Amino acid sequence: MITSGGRIVAVLACLAWAVVTFAQTPAQAAAELAAAEPVAATARERKSQPVEVTPAGLNAAIAKGVAFLVGVQNDDGSFGSAERTKDLNIMAGVGSHLGFRAATTAMCVQALIEEDDGSPAVARAIERGEQWLFDHLPDVRRHDPMLIYNVWAHAYGIQALVAMHGRKPDDAARRGQIVALIRGQYEKLTRYESAQGGWGYYDFTAGTQRPASSSTSFVNATVLIAFHDALEIGVEPPEKVTRRAIEATEKQLLPDFSYLYGSYLTWQPRRGINRPGGSLGRSQACNLALRLWGDERMTDVVLEEWLDRLIVRNGWLELGRKRPIPHESFFQVAGYFYFYGHYYAARALVEIPASARPHYQDNLARIILDVQDADGSWWDYPLYNYHQQYGTAYALMTLHRCRR
Repeated sequence: MITSGGRIVAVLACLAWAVVTFAQTPAQAAAELAAAEPVAATARERKSQPVEVTPAGLNAAIAKGVAFLVGVQNDDGSFGSAERTKDLNIMAGVGSHLGFRAATTAMCVQALIEEDDGSPAVARAIERGEQWLFDHLPDVRRHDPMLIYNVWAHAYGIQALVAMHGRKPDDAARRGQIVALIRGQYEKLTRYESAQGGWGYYDFTAGTQRPASSSTSFVNATVLIAFHDALEIGVEPPEKVTRRAIEATEKQLLPDFSYLYGSYLTWQPRRGINRPGGSLGRSQACNLALRLWGDERMTDVVLEEWLDRLIVRNGWLELGRKRPIPHESFFQVAGYFYFYGHYYAARALVEIPASARPHYQDNLARIILDVQDADGSWWDYPLYNYHQQYGTAYALMTLHRCRR
């Protein structure tokens, strides 16, 4: 557990990083703005190229990933732990780790449900993971006034519960329990909504009961997509909270369909982290979220052009993958955006014309297949003992959507 003195040091370090990273002169801002590339040029001039992915290769990688998750599941049915620390760890207390474990477990359960091969080992892993979520998801909450990591658990908890809802359609009692748990996550997300609308995962401002956190574009997108998943099984999310999250995300949308990292960067829109290279892992999720909730600006053209950006300029994300310090790479890219960005790109495929999907499915699959580790796992950022588990879950759910 980090001490109050440690919290002060961590906050000062974060503030110092922000000053160094985001400070710029008006001349620098003008030069960056002049160099901005219209999104419409991407698909025409830099179209991603055809690649070949065999069904056998795809299936083999998925099988190795599933075997990895089954093999690392904890004895209590959860996935991940607070172990395997490094010299530089993000600040997190006991309650934060419950949130991390719940989010990781939810993602792993969803991935295993999507890739259930009918084997006894996978079936048992799913059952044990589901039971852990039934038992522990209601207990996840804000750890302390500064740390609101639990929002990830509520969002991915909803997604996993939706997947669980479709697994045993004849068990009415089980379905009722799942619906009640989804509504419980709605209540938590209402309680921890930012005063600005949407959600953030830090409150460095006031530590108030209703968080004074910066509304963060990709957290908003994650929750909004989970809300839409639940809506599709008839569990309607809270209208006012949903509307405020949509509005908060729209405010962070830039003309080139990049997104601010968070509302605290409203007056620094052309900093690297907010430009296309820095937004590469966020725009997929944010564009999809706004599309699902009716934003007519999110056309097929926009979705396809950002899929092309992700494929053609994948190196900006790759340069940050497995780096131990958040935002240390070019465009302030953090490693943990790697599999996140590809997963939501894969989810966006269902929104574009069916005739266009195979090209992007093969490109996304090739990217993911090429970075699988020898043990069958995938990971992008060392986060205690959660990274291989959540990374593998993201990768499996991405590849699932790349199947023809």
